[in-house]
Order: sequence, then structure tokens, then C-alpha cells
Amino acid sequence: MGPQGRHHPWLLLLPLLLPPVGAAAAPPNFVLVLADDLGFGDLGSYGHPSSATPHLDRLAARGLRFTDFYSSAAVCSPSRAALLTGRLPVRSGIYPGVFDPGSRGGLPLAELTVAELLQERGYATAMVGKWHLGFGRNGSFLPVHQGFQHFLGVPYSHDQGPCQNLTCFPPDTKCFGTCDQGVVAVPLLWNQSIVQQPVSFPELVPLYGRFCREFIARCARERRPFLLYYASHHTHYPQFASREFAGTARRGPFGDALAEFDGSVGQLLQALRDNGLENNTLVFVTSDNGPSTLRMARGGSAGHLKCGKGTTYEGGMREPALAYWPGRIAPGVTHELASTLDILPTVAALAGAALPKVALDGFDLSPLLFGAGQSPRRAVFFFPPAPDPLHGPFAIRLGRYKAHYFTQGSFHSDTTPDQACHGLTPLTPHLPPLLFDLEADPAENYDLLQGQPGPEALQALKDIAVQKVLLEQRLQFGESQIRKGRDPSLQPCCNPGCSPKPSCCRCSPQLGHPKGAWPRLQ
Repeated sequence: MGPQGRHHPWLLLLPLLLPPVGAAAAPPNFVLVLADDLGFGDLGSYGHPSSATPHLDRLAARGLRFTDFYSSAAVCSPSRAALLTGRLPVRSGIYPGVFDPGSRGGLPLAELTVAELLQERGYATAMVGKWHLGFGRNGSFLPVHQGFQHFLGVPYSHDQGPCQNLTCFPPDTKCFGTCDQGVVAVPLLWNQSIVQQPVSFPELVPLYGRFCREFIARCARERRPFLLYYASHHTHYPQFASREFAGTARRGPFGDALAEFDGSVGQLLQALRDNGLENNTLVFVTSDNGPSTLRMARGGSAGHLKCGKGTTYEGGMREPALAYWPGRIAPGVTHELASTLDILPTVAALAGAALPKVALDGFDLSPLLFGAGQSPRRAVFFFPPAPDPLHGPFAIRLGRYKAHYFTQGSFHSDTTPDQACHGLTPLTPHLPPLLFDLEADPAENYDLLQGQPGPEALQALKDIAVQKVLLEQRLQFGESQIRKGRDPSLQPCCNPGCSPKPSCCRCSPQLGHPKGAWPRLQ
């Protein structure tokens, strides 16, 4: 987040949406930070030798750093659904793959998100950044319908516009061009209104920063607890950065984007300190899935883990994760199992919110965070981007052991030397399953069943099989939201009556917004 920009009228609307002040002592605040395609090996605190991530590394040193934390999916949309609902994304129908700009489906409104739970407890709720859980007709699936009182961001992935591969770093800011994928330019939304199309990427993170600082400050003045969900676009390809960070990193364009992400986390922490909220706020940072190694040096690093995005190998779903709460969470490193599925139950417990009366797949991590006990999570289930009830989970981790019943490559993980990662590597069943000891072999190189497995490994294989049966007995796949298909007329357009579409859907406040100004709520 860069220096403060010009004034935007929508910032003045924040106090209108904050609930009235209550008499009870303020419960804790929550800042959830989600990176995009950030690999297990991308941060300095996770071993990368040339990443400039001082704020995140300081957070790791002063908070709790996880070595065995998992996303709930290997691609964007399902992993985000799981984080917000505490449920395996197949329950919500968020499969196969991800949402497109014109998708008919979205995260079902019947699903209860962590924002909805906290809003019922009087929290102010805001989301900034990448949504990617559906747009729908007239924005019916946007965050403002899922418990967030404020939303400033992009409704889907920033590479889902007309151009994917252009330079977007000052002073050469060719973020858009004449190439055409048959979709509208990427829009920037304030709640449900398009305020810029195409979005100006080099100015985007500073704009997000101004909003976050103002939101935190106003909540502090109103003495309102809050949830801020900051879903960064970094470090998803194609990378971009503001002038402050462009050309500054040893890792090149990827490093510039990572540095801007790190800077945004630093400014969130500074805003908490400036408003006296640091000691009453849980900050949690992780990523939605592993790195897109298809992009080589501009795709991120899974470190020593196998493969990356789109696969059920460790590199696709094991993520960096940091928990920070001065005075409550002691600095340290944990090797306990945890998952994005555990965010909702943990936050609900800390806020005193009732859990939704549906099947949840997460656990309250409070005992682990506060040093009172171990993680209640014993197993992690790995579903592919295109899951189905016939195959079930491709892999299961129980304790230190992980069994692969099926493996398949992904085009997201192309270009690595390991052919098992590549998109042309077909679905392969394994009977008996591949079995790895992840504490001794986190890179999944040595199948224990190919040698002389000991009694502990053989017992683990039996226990994993039991976990598989138990899950499949209680797991019900929801109706696929993504298979509902696409409708080009649903793509967000700032000038709905224009022609020809989608190329005519372009407008900007700087160039004269159709309504003449940034939108105001009535």
C-alpha cells in the first residue's frame, strides 16, 4: 500500500454502515490476509534467499509460523469458499475449476460466511481485493450479499480480462492492449458499482491501502470490532506493482509484486498500531494455493515441495501461514496440522459467535494459537480441481503420513523438471496408494511401500483408509455452481447499453465516469 492518494467520497460512507456502539467490552478484531498463488518457498521466513519480505518475516519472527498449514483446494475459487465457510468446497458446489466473468453460478447465498457470523455479533465487516466467488446477475453473488458491509475490489481474477501477458510496471504501464479473449476489461467495484473499467493496476494497491487505513481508523473511533478480509491479487501472474515497488526487487517482476504485497501487510500492521488496536487484533496471513510454475520465474516457488498449483501434491496446497497477536500468541514455530477450513471455527470461538448449523470441516485452533494444547486437526483431505464422488479425495494426510489414491498433473504446474506435475500427465490410480512420510520426506520422493515399510507405516495406511471411508460416508457434493455455465450478458459492464460488447465496456473516473463521480450509496 503506497502513500495516500486523492480523496474518494465513498470513504465518508463508512460510519453510516457501522452498527451502533454497544456497552460491552470490545471483542477482538480480525485481519485475514490471503495472498494469491504464493508458494510455500516464496517468503524469506520460509527459506527463499532473495525475497524481500521484511514485514512478513518480522511477523513470522514475532508470531506463530506454521510449517504444515494447508489450503483446502489447489485453485482459487474453491480455496476461497473453504476459507470463508469452514466447509470443503465440494459441499458448496464450488467445482470443477474456477468462476469466469460470465459464470451463472457463485457461492450459494445459503452458505454462511465468517463475515455473516461476525456481523450478527455487531462487527463491522469489509473485504478488499480479489473475490472470485461469482458475480452473477446484477452482482447477486458479490461480497455485499455474503456478509461484507463494504467491498472494494475485483470480482474475479485479474488475469481474466482481455489481456493476460502485458507489462504493468511504472513507468512502462502497458496493462491493456489490443489482444482479445472475448471478455470485458477487468473492473474495479465499490460494493456493487463499477467505479473503473479497466482497473488501473499500478494505482490499485495504494487505493486499497487508503481504504483499509480509513476503515481501521473509523472502527477505532467508533469503538467497533471489525473483520477486514484483505484478499491480495499478489503474486498471481501477470504481476503488477505501483511506482513505489516497481524495479526494486532482486527477483524481478515477481519480486516487485511480492514486495508490494509485503508492504501492504506492513501498512495494515502500522494502521493497527496507529489506532491502538494491535494488541486486540488477530492477524492471519496465508495463501489460496501453490505457485503457478507454468510461469517459471514469474510463477513463484514451492520450495522443496513437489509440483504446485492445480495438483494434490504438497506444492499445490501446503502454504505459508502466520498468526500474529501480541500478548496472546507467543512467537514460535508449529509443526501441527492446520487448514484454511479452521479459520471460521477459530474466529467464531474468539468472537463468541454461534457456529452455523451445517456440516463443518474445520476446527477451533485456539488451543494451538495460545499454547494451551495441540491442534485438533488430525487429517487433511486433498481434492483435485475437478473432483467427483466416484474418485473422492485424491490424497489424505493423517499425522506425518500421506497416501495418494490418485495423482494427476496440471498445466498450472508445467515447466518443472518433474513430469508428474505437468498438465499432460494423466489421471493415475494407485492401488496400493503411494505412501509418504512427510516429516522425513516432504518432497514426496520416496514411496514407503516400494521398500520395506515398518509396522507404523502399515498401520498408518490402514488408519488413512478408515478416514477415507468415514469422509465419503458423510460427504455430500453440492450442485456444481460452475457447471451452470456462462452467459456473456452477465459480465460486469460499466456502460450496460453500449455497443459493441465487450470492448465498449470501458470507463474511468479520471476520464469521465458515466455518472460523473465515484458512486454514493443512497
